[in-house]
Amino acid sequence: MTKIIQIRKKGSLTLPMEIRKRYQLEEGDPLTLIDLEEGIFLSPKTSALPKLVAQIEELRQKNGISLAELIEGVRALRDHE
Repeated sequence: MTKIIQIRKKGSLTLPMEIRKRYQLEEGDPLTLIDLEEGIFLSPKTSALPKLVAQIEELRQKNGISLAELIEGVRALRDHE
């Protein structure tokens, strides 16, 4: 998809509604801007933490590990290092 947008007087711009909906962007959401020399890359800045927590929980349940066992295992690894 290609869209042409304009930069406003104070440097702000408006992302098209379909882009905001696709990426679930709302007012105040952070974006990452990267200057690539030949252009600009703009990406939603999302936290990887919720996805990581979901993956850990899925593995924990799949392997029949209690939350207490998981926490104890993490502590043991931390203390070992």
